[in-house]
Amino acid sequence: MQIERYSHGHHESVLRAHTWRTAENSVAYLLPHLRPGASLLDIGCGPGTITVDLARRLAPGQVLGVDASEEVIAQARAHAVAEGVTNVSFRAANAYDLDAADDSFDIVHTHQLLQHLAKPVDALREFRRVAGPDGLVAAREVDYAGIIIHPHIPALDDWLDLLLRMGRNNGGEPAAGRRLKTWAREAGFADVTVSASTWLFESDEQRAWWGGSWADRALHSSYAEHALEQGIADRADLERIAEGWREWAASSDGWLLMPHGEILARG
Repeated sequence: MQIERYSHGHHESVLRAHTWRTAENSVAYLLPHLRPGASLLDIGCGPGTITVDLARRLAPGQVLGVDASEEVIAQARAHAVAEGVTNVSFRAANAYDLDAADDSFDIVHTHQLLQHLAKPVDALREFRRVAGPDGLVAAREVDYAGIIIHPHIPALDDWLDLLLRMGRNNGGEPAAGRRLKTWAREAGFADVTVSASTWLFESDEQRAWWGGSWADRALHSSYAEHALEQGIADRADLERIAEGWREWAASSDGWLLMPHGEILARG
Protein backbone atom coordinates (compact mmCIF):
# COMPACT_ATOMS: atom_id res chain seq x y z
CA MET A 1 0.00 0.00 0.00
CA GLN A 2 1.46 3.34 -1.01
CA ILE A 3 1.70 5.42 2.11
CA GLU A 4 4.11 8.18 1.23
CA ARG A 5 5.73 7.91 4.67
CA TYR A 6 3.84 6.37 7.53
CA SER A 7 4.23 8.83 10.40
CA HIS A 8 3.33 6.38 13.18
CA GLY A 9 5.29 3.31 12.11
CA HIS A 10 4.91 -0.17 13.57
CA HIS A 11 6.73 0.03 16.88
CA GLU A 12 5.21 -2.08 19.67
CA SER A 13 3.87 1.06 21.35
CA VAL A 14 1.91 1.92 18.18
CA LEU A 15 0.51 -1.58 17.66
CA ARG A 16 -0.44 -1.62 21.34
CA ALA A 17 -2.83 1.23 20.61
CA HIS A 18 -4.09 -0.36 17.39
CA THR A 19 -5.03 -3.65 19.05
CA TRP A 20 -7.48 -1.77 21.32
CA ARG A 21 -9.64 -0.98 18.31
CA THR A 22 -12.84 -2.94 17.73
CA ALA A 23 -15.85 -2.59 15.48
CA GLU A 24 -17.81 -1.25 18.44
CA ASN A 25 -15.40 1.55 19.42
CA SER A 26 -14.15 2.42 15.92
CA VAL A 27 -16.81 1.54 13.35
CA ALA A 28 -20.13 2.14 15.12
CA TYR A 29 -21.37 4.35 12.26
CA LEU A 30 -21.08 1.39 9.84
CA LEU A 31 -22.59 -1.37 12.00
CA PRO A 32 -26.25 -0.71 11.12
CA HIS A 33 -25.37 -1.25 7.44
CA LEU A 34 -23.79 -4.70 7.90
CA ARG A 35 -25.68 -7.83 6.95
CA PRO A 36 -24.56 -11.47 7.24
CA GLY A 37 -23.24 -12.76 3.94
CA ALA A 38 -21.95 -9.44 2.63
CA SER A 39 -18.35 -9.21 1.39
CA LEU A 40 -16.01 -6.56 2.77
CA LEU A 41 -12.56 -5.20 1.93
CA ASP A 42 -10.72 -3.56 4.84
CA ILE A 43 -7.95 -1.30 3.54
CA GLY A 44 -5.13 -0.40 5.94
CA CYS A 45 -6.21 -3.18 8.27
CA GLY A 46 -3.15 -3.08 10.55
CA PRO A 47 -3.06 -5.96 13.07
CA GLY A 48 -6.60 -6.93 12.11
CA THR A 49 -8.63 -6.40 15.27
CA ILE A 50 -11.34 -4.39 13.50
CA THR A 51 -11.20 -6.66 10.44
CA VAL A 52 -11.74 -9.83 12.45
CA ASP A 53 -14.53 -8.20 14.42
CA LEU A 54 -16.26 -7.20 11.19
CA ALA A 55 -15.80 -10.71 9.78
CA ARG A 56 -17.65 -12.17 12.76
CA ARG A 57 -20.60 -9.90 12.02
CA LEU A 58 -20.62 -10.64 8.28
CA ALA A 59 -20.21 -14.44 8.36
CA PRO A 60 -20.58 -16.35 6.14
CA GLY A 61 -19.60 -13.38 3.97
CA GLN A 62 -15.93 -13.20 3.03
CA VAL A 63 -13.72 -10.43 4.40
CA LEU A 64 -10.28 -9.43 3.07
CA GLY A 65 -7.89 -7.18 5.00
CA VAL A 66 -5.02 -5.48 3.20
CA ASP A 67 -2.11 -3.39 4.42
CA ALA A 68 1.26 -2.16 3.19
CA SER A 69 3.23 -3.96 5.88
CA GLU A 70 3.91 -7.69 5.58
CA GLU A 71 4.83 -7.60 9.28
CA VAL A 72 1.40 -6.46 10.42
CA ILE A 73 -0.31 -8.74 7.88
CA ALA A 74 1.37 -11.66 9.65
CA GLN A 75 0.07 -10.37 12.98
CA ALA A 76 -3.43 -10.01 11.54
CA ARG A 77 -3.40 -13.59 10.28
CA ALA A 78 -2.26 -14.81 13.68
CA HIS A 79 -5.02 -12.81 15.38
CA ALA A 80 -7.69 -14.36 13.13
CA VAL A 81 -6.41 -17.84 13.93
CA ALA A 82 -6.32 -17.10 17.66
CA GLU A 83 -9.91 -15.82 17.50
CA GLY A 84 -11.11 -18.80 15.45
CA VAL A 85 -12.51 -16.59 12.66
CA THR A 86 -12.27 -18.40 9.33
CA ASN A 87 -14.12 -16.14 6.87
CA VAL A 88 -11.29 -13.59 6.78
CA SER A 89 -7.98 -13.45 4.90
CA PHE A 90 -5.14 -10.94 4.70
CA ARG A 91 -2.57 -9.84 2.12
CA ALA A 92 -0.33 -6.92 1.22
CA ALA A 93 -1.77 -4.40 -1.24
CA ASN A 94 -1.46 -0.89 -2.67
CA ALA A 95 -4.31 1.45 -1.73
CA TYR A 96 -4.03 3.28 -5.04
CA ASP A 97 -4.02 0.10 -7.16
CA LEU A 98 -5.96 -2.69 -5.50
CA ASP A 99 -5.65 -6.12 -7.05
CA ALA A 100 -9.41 -6.55 -7.31
CA ALA A 101 -11.99 -6.45 -10.07
CA ASP A 102 -14.55 -3.70 -10.50
CA ASP A 103 -17.63 -4.08 -8.30
CA SER A 104 -16.09 -6.98 -6.34
CA PHE A 105 -17.03 -6.05 -2.74
CA ASP A 106 -20.30 -5.07 -1.12
CA ILE A 107 -18.46 -2.87 1.39
CA VAL A 108 -15.05 -1.18 1.28
CA HIS A 109 -13.89 0.06 4.69
CA THR A 110 -10.89 2.07 5.87
CA HIS A 111 -10.00 3.43 9.29
CA GLN A 112 -7.21 5.96 9.94
CA LEU A 113 -5.54 5.42 6.56
CA LEU A 114 -6.40 8.42 4.39
CA GLN A 115 -4.64 10.84 6.75
CA HIS A 116 -1.33 9.26 5.72
CA LEU A 117 -1.83 9.45 1.94
CA ALA A 118 -0.62 12.24 -0.32
CA LYS A 119 -3.49 11.50 -2.73
CA PRO A 120 -6.52 10.54 -0.63
CA VAL A 121 -8.93 11.43 -3.44
CA ASP A 122 -7.16 9.02 -5.80
CA ALA A 123 -7.39 6.31 -3.15
CA LEU A 124 -11.12 6.94 -2.68
CA ARG A 125 -11.62 6.67 -6.45
CA GLU A 126 -9.99 3.25 -6.31
CA PHE A 127 -12.19 2.24 -3.37
CA ARG A 128 -15.22 3.41 -5.37
CA ARG A 129 -14.13 1.26 -8.31
CA VAL A 130 -13.95 -1.99 -6.35
CA ALA A 131 -17.20 -1.23 -4.49
CA GLY A 132 -19.03 -0.53 -7.73
CA PRO A 133 -22.13 1.62 -8.20
CA ASP A 134 -24.16 -0.32 -5.63
CA GLY A 135 -21.41 -0.85 -3.05
CA LEU A 136 -20.75 1.12 0.11
CA VAL A 137 -17.46 2.89 0.95
CA ALA A 138 -16.97 3.68 4.64
CA ALA A 139 -14.14 5.80 6.03
CA ARG A 140 -13.33 7.16 9.49
CA GLU A 141 -10.45 9.52 10.22
CA VAL A 142 -9.27 11.36 13.32
CA ASP A 143 -8.91 15.14 13.21
CA TYR A 144 -5.78 15.75 15.24
CA ALA A 145 -6.13 19.53 14.95
CA GLY A 146 -9.35 19.27 16.98
CA ILE A 147 -8.00 17.26 19.93
CA ILE A 148 -8.85 18.57 23.42
CA ILE A 149 -6.56 17.72 26.34
CA HIS A 150 -7.07 18.62 30.00
CA PRO A 151 -5.32 19.64 32.18
CA HIS A 152 -3.14 21.95 30.11
CA ILE A 153 0.40 20.58 29.91
CA PRO A 154 2.71 22.66 27.66
CA ALA A 155 4.73 19.63 26.58
CA LEU A 156 1.58 18.14 25.04
CA ASP A 157 1.07 21.33 23.01
CA ASP A 158 4.51 20.60 21.59
CA TRP A 159 3.56 16.94 21.02
CA LEU A 160 0.57 17.95 18.93
CA ASP A 161 2.47 20.63 17.02
CA LEU A 162 5.13 18.07 16.09
CA LEU A 163 2.49 15.51 15.11
CA LEU A 164 0.76 17.93 12.74
CA ARG A 165 3.99 19.19 11.19
CA MET A 166 5.47 15.72 10.84
CA GLY A 167 2.37 14.24 9.20
CA ARG A 168 2.27 17.03 6.62
CA ASN A 169 6.02 16.80 6.02
CA ASN A 170 5.50 13.08 5.34
CA GLY A 171 2.89 13.85 2.69
CA GLY A 172 -0.30 13.29 4.69
CA GLU A 173 -2.99 15.38 6.40
CA PRO A 174 -3.40 14.76 10.16
CA ALA A 175 -6.60 16.86 10.25
CA ALA A 176 -8.24 14.43 7.83
CA GLY A 177 -11.55 14.06 9.64
CA ARG A 178 -12.92 17.43 8.54
CA ARG A 179 -11.89 16.80 4.93
CA LEU A 180 -13.60 13.44 4.30
CA LYS A 181 -16.75 14.96 2.80
CA THR A 182 -14.73 17.12 0.40
CA TRP A 183 -12.47 14.23 -0.61
CA ALA A 184 -15.44 11.90 -1.24
CA ARG A 185 -17.19 14.45 -3.42
CA GLU A 186 -13.98 15.09 -5.38
CA ALA A 187 -13.65 11.31 -5.86
CA GLY A 188 -16.98 11.31 -7.65
CA PHE A 189 -19.36 9.78 -5.11
CA ALA A 190 -22.97 10.77 -5.78
CA ASP A 191 -24.29 10.07 -2.27
CA VAL A 192 -22.21 10.97 0.79
CA THR A 193 -23.57 10.66 4.32
CA VAL A 194 -21.44 12.42 6.93
CA SER A 195 -21.23 11.78 10.67
CA ALA A 196 -18.81 12.31 13.54
CA SER A 197 -17.84 10.51 16.72
CA THR A 198 -15.17 10.70 19.40
CA TRP A 199 -12.76 8.68 21.45
CA LEU A 200 -12.56 9.78 25.06
CA PHE A 201 -9.79 8.68 27.42
CA GLU A 202 -10.32 9.73 31.03
CA SER A 203 -10.43 6.79 33.48
CA ASP A 204 -7.34 5.77 35.45
CA GLU A 205 -6.99 2.69 33.26
CA GLN A 206 -7.49 4.60 30.01
CA ARG A 207 -5.01 7.31 30.96
CA ALA A 208 -2.39 4.77 32.00
CA TRP A 209 -2.79 2.90 28.73
CA TRP A 210 -2.99 5.88 26.34
CA GLY A 211 -0.48 8.07 28.16
CA GLY A 212 1.93 5.16 28.58
CA SER A 213 1.66 4.27 24.93
CA TRP A 214 2.43 7.82 23.82
CA ALA A 215 5.25 8.24 26.32
CA ASP A 216 6.91 5.25 24.66
CA ARG A 217 6.01 6.38 21.15
CA ALA A 218 7.53 9.82 21.74
CA LEU A 219 10.90 8.20 22.41
CA HIS A 220 11.01 4.97 20.42
CA SER A 221 8.58 4.95 17.48
CA SER A 222 8.64 6.58 14.05
CA TYR A 223 7.29 9.71 15.74
CA ALA A 224 10.72 10.15 17.36
CA GLU A 225 12.62 9.02 14.29
CA HIS A 226 10.86 11.42 11.94
CA ALA A 227 10.97 14.36 14.34
CA LEU A 228 14.73 14.00 14.68
CA GLU A 229 15.31 13.44 10.96
CA GLN A 230 13.21 16.47 10.02
CA GLY A 231 15.01 18.66 12.55
CA ILE A 232 11.80 19.75 14.25
CA ALA A 233 12.76 18.31 17.66
CA ASP A 234 15.81 17.08 19.51
CA ARG A 235 16.14 14.30 22.06
CA ALA A 236 15.54 16.68 24.97
CA ASP A 237 12.27 17.80 23.35
CA LEU A 238 11.13 14.20 23.00
CA GLU A 239 12.05 13.39 26.60
CA ARG A 240 9.99 16.39 27.75
CA ILE A 241 7.02 15.26 25.65
CA ALA A 242 7.23 11.73 27.08
CA GLU A 243 7.29 13.17 30.59
CA GLY A 244 4.27 15.33 29.69
CA TRP A 245 2.33 12.19 28.81
CA ARG A 246 3.33 10.56 32.09
CA GLU A 247 2.19 13.68 33.95
CA TRP A 248 -1.15 13.63 32.14
CA ALA A 249 -1.64 9.92 32.82
CA ALA A 250 -0.99 10.47 36.53
CA SER A 251 -3.52 13.30 36.81
CA SER A 252 -6.91 12.21 38.18
CA ASP A 253 -8.40 15.14 36.23
CA GLY A 254 -6.87 13.92 32.97
CA TRP A 255 -9.24 13.99 29.99
CA LEU A 256 -8.52 13.63 26.27
CA LEU A 257 -11.06 13.88 23.46
CA MET A 258 -10.26 12.83 19.88
CA PRO A 259 -12.84 13.89 17.23
CA HIS A 260 -13.38 11.78 14.12
CA GLY A 261 -15.05 12.42 10.80
CA GLU A 262 -16.94 9.59 9.11
CA ILE A 263 -18.45 9.04 5.68
CA LEU A 264 -20.68 6.46 4.07
CA ALA A 265 -20.40 6.96 0.30
CA ARG A 266 -22.15 5.37 -2.68
CA GLY A 267 -22.43 5.78 -6.40
